[in-house]
Amino acid sequence: MTETKSTRPYKKVLDRLRAAGLRPTRQRLALAKLLFEGGDRHVTAEILHGEAQAASIRVSLATVYNTLHQFTAADLLREIVVDSQRSYFDTNMSDHHHFFHEKTNQLMDIPGDEIVVAQMPPPPPGTVVKRVDIVVRLDE
Repeated sequence: MTETKSTRPYKKVLDRLRAAGLRPTRQRLALAKLLFEGGDRHVTAEILHGEAQAASIRVSLATVYNTLHQFTAADLLREIVVDSQRSYFDTNMSDHHHFFHEKTNQLMDIPGDEIVVAQMPPPPPGTVVKRVDIVVRLDE
C-alpha cells in the first residue's frame, strides 16, 4: 500500500518533533499541526488554545503554555515578549524583527536586513550575544 498524505496527516509535524528531540505525544502533535501547517504566524497561548478548542482538541490552557515553551526550547518557535503580560510565539525562525501595533495587538514581521544595529556594548564576561530582537511599537 502506498503511503499518501491522507493516510499520514501528521507525518510532517511528527518528523519535525522527532528532529527537535521531542517525544511526539498526542497533544504535541495536535498543537504542532495547528501551529506549523498554516505558514508563518504569531500566536499567543490563548489564541492557540481557542484554535484547539474549535478543532475539538481537548487540551488545557496550561498544556498549551507548556507545549509552546517546550517548542521554544527546542528551537521550533521564537518567543516575542511585547509586555510583562503578553508573549507571542513566532513560527518564523529566520532572522527578523517585529512591528507591534499596541491598539490592535497585531505583531508583524520586519525583514532582518531592514534594521541595522550600528553599535552594541560588549556582552558581560563569559557570555555571547545569541540574537537581537527588536520590537518597534506602533500607535495611531
